[in-house]
Parts: sequence; structure tokens; C-alpha cells
Amino acid sequence: MAKEKIPVYDICSLGKAHEGNDDFLADRFSDYLGKYYDHLHFPHKHAFFHLVLFTKGTGTHTIDFSTFDVKPRQVYFMVPGQVHSWHFTGNTDGYIINFSASFFKSFLQNESYLDRFSFFSGISEEGVSQLAPDVFAKAGELLEQILGYVSDMRKHADMIKVLLLQLFMVIEDVQAVKQQGAVPQQKLVLLKGFRRLIDAHYRTMRLPGEFADLLYVTPNHLNALCQDLVGKTAGELIRDRVLLEAKRLLANAKMTITEVAYDLNFQDNSYFNRFFKKYTGQTPDEFRKSITELK
Repeated sequence: MAKEKIPVYDICSLGKAHEGNDDFLADRFSDYLGKYYDHLHFPHKHAFFHLVLFTKGTGTHTIDFSTFDVKPRQVYFMVPGQVHSWHFTGNTDGYIINFSASFFKSFLQNESYLDRFSFFSGISEEGVSQLAPDVFAKAGELLEQILGYVSDMRKHADMIKVLLLQLFMVIEDVQAVKQQGAVPQQKLVLLKGFRRLIDAHYRTMRLPGEFADLLYVTPNHLNALCQDLVGKTAGELIRDRVLLEAKRLLANAKMTITEVAYDLNFQDNSYFNRFFKKYTGQTPDEFRKSITELK
């Protein structure tokens, strides 16, 4: 049975991409809003990487059901598949960049290159930052240069990629100091590997020990690492990923609660209901209704 889903936008469905490259779109945020805000103020998914730097504005935006206040000098990053919505209360402007997963592929010859940037982790809170004035000024300069090149993507595609990577590095340098401090690199690599494994196996693997075996560490070591770096146990990170996907399914598709439970490998529908309410304070049906009210 076909299930009606909320919109999943690719770059072309949000208007014509820049001539010479269907994998990239850059615009001033106010112009972008004027074209697409009526479609994007309710929950939707992106099939592309997405970033916005606000230069002015008020209101909120929501990424994977976490809500953030819109502020000047705020930047946010999203990866494909995250759920997003905007609710602005005043004039909002800035810069917006959308690019496909294949945009850097031939340029870098490294499919996992973007994984090194903490703001592309797919964790909502790690993708939103308030930039200091000097970093904001540098980011604005780079984005202005990108906008200056988009009229001829055939000629300037590589220059745009260089500038965009420079933007990522400028912001990541700040994030690394703020979020990671003196944390040894091997710990960060292990945590990132654990999160990747969770994304790949959360439907079928729920025990920290199963993931620890794949990472060649003990469950106690994995637990201590997670508590040290993110303040949660390994089990809590697995549980949070299951809950996030449950919310995405409840919001994004007209599936029955039983279908959602089965998709997430809960063979007992009543257990799924108890699990969801225990950790969210709402039943799956109550959560779905709260999301429906936003549309």
C-alpha cells in the first residue's frame, strides 16, 4: 500500500539549480524565502546537504524535532534525511547553500570527506552554532564570493567548491576548540565510528555490547567513552536514534502505529507504545497529532 509522505525536496524541486550544475544552489535567504517559504514552513525533508547563515531575523526553526531560536550570526547545517521546518516572526535574511551528496565527489575523490566536519554529524544540536563577529565576517565574505560565481557554474564550479570547503574549515576550527578542546583524536574517531554503526544497524542491533564487538572494544570502554564525550551512555545513544527514526516515520508517512513499530523491529506494538511514551512523554498517536497541527 502506497503511503502518502510529507515532501522530500531535492535541489531541482526547489526551483532550477544554477546553470551548468544541477547539484548546487546558492542564494540570498530573503530571495529564497520569497520563492519557497509557503512550501517549507511545515515539516519537510531534504535530499541534499543544506546550510543557512542568518544575518537578521527572528522566530524559530526546527531540526529533527529540536527547536532553535533564529538569531543574527547563527549558522546551521543539515545532512540529507533530517526533518526541518521554519517559523519566522520578522524580516529574515542571510545566505543559503544547498548541495547534493555527489557535489564534491569528483573533486575530492573521497566520499567520506564531509564526515570530518562535526556539524555534518546529523545531530541537530551539533549542527547549529552562534558565530563570533570575526568568524561571521569571514563567513560572509566567503559566501559573497560564492554568490559572485554562481552565474556561470560551468566555468567556476571548482572555485565554488574551494570557497565552500574554506567556509567549512573556518567554522570547524571554531567548533573544534569549543566542543572538543583537548580530547584525544582517537576518542573522537571511536565515537564517530560508533555513531555511524548506530545509523547503519539501529533497526536490528540494540545492545551496546553488539556495537562494542564491531569496534573491537569492551562494552565498559564504549560506555565510558560516550559518557565522557557526550554525557550519555552507549545505550542512550542507541535508544535516541531509534526514537528519532520513530518520530520521523510518525511525522513523515501516513503509516499506522503498527507499521511504524514493525519498521523499527518492534514485533509487539504495545511494547513500542510503552517505549515511545516512556522516553518522550507522549504516545505515538499523541506525537503524530502534535506534528499534524504544524502543517
